[in-house]
Amino acid sequence: MKQLLVFIRKEFYHVFRDRRTLLILFGLPTAQIMLFGYALSSEVKNINLAVVDFSKDVATQQIITKIQSSSYFNLQQSVLSYADMERAFREGKIRAAIVFPTGFNDDLRHVNKAQIQLIADASDPNTATTITNYLTGIIGDYQQQINAAAALPYQIQTETRMLYNPDMNGSLNFIPGVLALILMIVCTTLTSVSIVREKELGTMEVLLVSPFKPILVLIAKAVPYLVLSLLDFALILVLAVFVLDVPVRGSVVLLFAESTLFIICCLSLGLLISNITASQQVAMLASMMGMMLPTILFTGFMFPLENMPLPLQLVSNIVPSRWYYLIVKAIMLKGLGFGAVWKETVVLIGMAVGLLGISLKNFNIRLA
Repeated sequence: MKQLLVFIRKEFYHVFRDRRTLLILFGLPTAQIMLFGYALSSEVKNINLAVVDFSKDVATQQIITKIQSSSYFNLQQSVLSYADMERAFREGKIRAAIVFPTGFNDDLRHVNKAQIQLIADASDPNTATTITNYLTGIIGDYQQQINAAAALPYQIQTETRMLYNPDMNGSLNFIPGVLALILMIVCTTLTSVSIVREKELGTMEVLLVSPFKPILVLIAKAVPYLVLSLLDFALILVLAVFVLDVPVRGSVVLLFAESTLFIICCLSLGLLISNITASQQVAMLASMMGMMLPTILFTGFMFPLENMPLPLQLVSNIVPSRWYYLIVKAIMLKGLGFGAVWKETVVLIGMAVGLLGISLKNFNIRLA
């Protein structure tokens, strides 16, 4: 045990002397969590909107006021004609326009029906759909207000309830996925160069002539990164809660335990890559680039797995970050306990044990 502690201390010295390692360990996660939390969001905000109001009555002004009070739209201008509106679209000054026909309020009060034209720039179809949904929701809210005052018969009212994210905060979807992405890349990348670095520096002979068993060498390589990765996780969690307002509705202890298991799984994968590669460049390329794309594609926080073909859905089962993402969502956002995530936990345990066993089997006891 004393020899193991000496080797672990040696690995800590290696980490703290390498500024690039510290930058990857703490700088990269901080930058990514802030980038995904603030800059990258599925929400569409600050939409430049033009209004073509041929009616100019009380009803149109009320609707325009409701749109202006929304945080999604910036009312750029009130154009006078369709030609002005089309020119604004061509010049890129607006993303959407709303057109009120003549006599809008009269039709609404006397005929009980009025028309509004919503126009959006569909060069980006997803954004255009989101914009029209926003406008439709605002107009529908105004319609409910006037219907309540009119007390029309046979009204059918629908009540919508958004579970776990009533404010529709986009960060709540991104943060669990980004957490899985950061830990997967950082933990795998750092450990993937640990054994290869010994080969390149010529210090592998020291390990080979030592009375250490291969399993103890792997443990000594992994423990410092396990401790530092847990500190990294704590830093990310603090940023998510206090900066991005992402709640932790479940047990923090359970979240830390599951994260520890996932980190061990990532460290085992990094050690495996370190065993089968011959240079630090190849190890970093395999761990960083080789893990980033599968994590982004097959975790489920960017692209729904249900929409993928069945073969790709099957492939996603071997990606550890997919199961960790489900665990984090269940604990952080839904407030569920271990009974809801025990299956995913068993999968991660199996992956960690399997990867560590393969790493041990592939650990070369002789210099190549």
